Amino acid sequence: MNKTQAAELKQHEQERDFFCVVSDAFHVFAQRSAILLGSAWAFAAAVLAILIWILTGPTFHFSDTWQLIINTATTIITFLMVFLIQNTQNRDAKAMHLKLDELIRAIKAARNELVDLEDLSDEELKKLEEQFRNMRKRAENDGSPSRHVDPAESAQGAR
Repeated sequence: MNKTQAAELKQHEQERDFFCVVSDAFHVFAQRSAILLGSAWAFAAAVLAILIWILTGPTFHFSDTWQLIINTATTIITFLMVFLIQNTQNRDAKAMHLKLDELIRAIKAARNELVDLEDLSDEELKKLEEQFRNMRKRAENDGSPSRHVDPAESAQGAR
């Protein structure tokens, strides 16, 4: 490997490390913020801030600036919260999918085609939903726990 390639590789590793560090730091920040901002104390603080804003209304003669302060503050907070909430929901959903995938994989009677269910199209999900509805109806009618689909139904199904 020549000096140029080594330098490029080293720079690539530094860039990757920087993005990994930033990503990890954001994850920690988002996780802690979600816990803190999802608490009853945060809600109480928000209510208190609104009450203070309302009570200061007469002092500022309910001016446009007085209204602009709360509008701007809530807009900025909402904008930032969207990213925090989305980050924590994405991670939670991914973890839940992996846990369910492991359970499906570990249970011999489970259908392995359900492992990557989140990747199916809406039409495929509707077909699969109908299969489960039919299985539930059969189980209700005959009183037995019907866990599998007929092969003909499965061929028309999700994949």
